[in-house]
Amino acid sequence: MPAQRWYPGGSISGVVTIAADTLLAAGDPVTDQPEFRHLIVEVTSGGQAARYQVLAGFRTQVPGRLKHAVIGVDERGLTAYDGLHDTDLTPVLLDGIAAGRTAGPLVFAREPGAVIDTDARSMVLSAEQSNTSLVFGESAILKVIRRVFPGPNPDLEIATALARLGSADIAAPYGSVSTELDGEPVLLAVLSQYLRGGTDGWVLAQTSVRDLYASGSSAAAEAGGDFAGEAERLGAATARVHADLARAFGTAVLTGTQRAGLAVRMHSKLAEATAEVPALGVYADKIAAAYTALAESREPVPLQRIHGDYHLGQVMRTEHGWVILDFEGEPAVPLDRRRSLAPAVQDVAGMLRSFDYAARHQLQGHADEARLSGTALEWVARNQAAFCGGYAEAGGADPRGTAVLLRALMLDKAVYEVTYEARHRPAWLTIPLDAIAGL
Repeated sequence: MPAQRWYPGGSISGVVTIAADTLLAAGDPVTDQPEFRHLIVEVTSGGQAARYQVLAGFRTQVPGRLKHAVIGVDERGLTAYDGLHDTDLTPVLLDGIAAGRTAGPLVFAREPGAVIDTDARSMVLSAEQSNTSLVFGESAILKVIRRVFPGPNPDLEIATALARLGSADIAAPYGSVSTELDGEPVLLAVLSQYLRGGTDGWVLAQTSVRDLYASGSSAAAEAGGDFAGEAERLGAATARVHADLARAFGTAVLTGTQRAGLAVRMHSKLAEATAEVPALGVYADKIAAAYTALAESREPVPLQRIHGDYHLGQVMRTEHGWVILDFEGEPAVPLDRRRSLAPAVQDVAGMLRSFDYAARHQLQGHADEARLSGTALEWVARNQAAFCGGYAEAGGADPRGTAVLLRALMLDKAVYEVTYEARHRPAWLTIPLDAIAGL
């Protein structure tokens, strides 16, 4: 597990147990039919337990195409491997959803009216980090949630609600797999519309930046790959989804107690991050001042359900426009907070930070880094303004009108990024640090 991208720790120091084991398909050594089992693996360390989902295949002989997915040999002499990589096994999942089957405690459900091609073959996407996704043919994608939490998962909850409102800005949900743990529902996987021919927002933004840096121009508007039009359209799509979320789940207004609690959480995260990454310390006082300004502000802040982990990697540009994906929220955040009402501008702050990442990322190690730094900042400012403009034009409140809140949320996001990069990609640590210096 520590070698998997979806496992957050670099090692396992606690106790590992199999909390649940469900047979999905019986194997047959004579015909070389693999066995398929659904496992919930519990890792307990420091008194804290975390549960992960593993769909394991078992064979007497593992073919070469599955060698990379091998886990080990069990007490029967069978080799266990990650069954999501086995196209002989994954049809069990698709068929189960299409037919609305059950397997022990597992419940496979199909959304009303969903058209599912059960003959489609699967392919694992390599770009996922916290989950694992399989594309079936050209029409459906199954996201398997690796770390599982008891309680209603916002990914399916939100997508289903928005689909019922007729939203064209999301991928339609087709079905799900769920179970029960500790007497509460647990979402295990979501089957959704696959956006064939769509392009990831991060990829598009990176292409724009690369074209700009290669052009020799210092003006983003003059580069062939100007992204501002797309940023504006993305802002509009975001505003429409936020409006639909408000309709589906209701709204509220941030109370003084909630405002103070939000600032306290920000201060706490800053203190923890500064202790872990001393380089952040030089900016700590100014960041803390922004949080204090938020706590003392009296500007009204509307609350609603939001995406919760919004960035360029969570959106797809299709021939019909931008589509917003993955409403699970930040997996490390407790489920009750992911499902609670929050300022819509929190999503905006995440996307604005993502524009900054896209520009600074390609400066890392660039031969002309010093010359291009001003160009990068101009690209960022242009696209951030276009996004906010598109958001306001589509009916959302202009995010720039809540300057105190927006600045605090962008700094809070950057502080999180500092900790993340220090732990996982130290070479990228300068990206959020430089951004904090600018903010």
